[in-house]
Amino acid sequence: MLNIEDIKHFAKLARIGMTEEDLNKFSGDLSAVLDWIKQLEEVDVANISPTFRTDGLNNVFREDIVATFKKEEKIVELFPEKKNNYDKVRSVL
Repeated sequence: MLNIEDIKHFAKLARIGMTEEDLNKFSGDLSAVLDWIKQLEEVDVANISPTFRTDGLNNVFREDIVATFKKEEKIVELFPEKKNNYDKVRSVL
């Protein structure tokens, strides 16, 4: 089981502020998660092939072709504000 000092150390690394109540709660919660992971390490998966997808779908690839957009003026019409045919936005600094 993780002790309070371990939880304080993890909280400091993650830059998370915790109360004493939080420390006690997470000490038990994280210990339970680590115990569960320990149980998973005991499972024999030697004869099981890796599963990457379970839905049976495959990626469909297409050739990457550069094409000019033919309806640029229609998109420019949608801009709330424009300047020299560009969308005008506020400066972000």
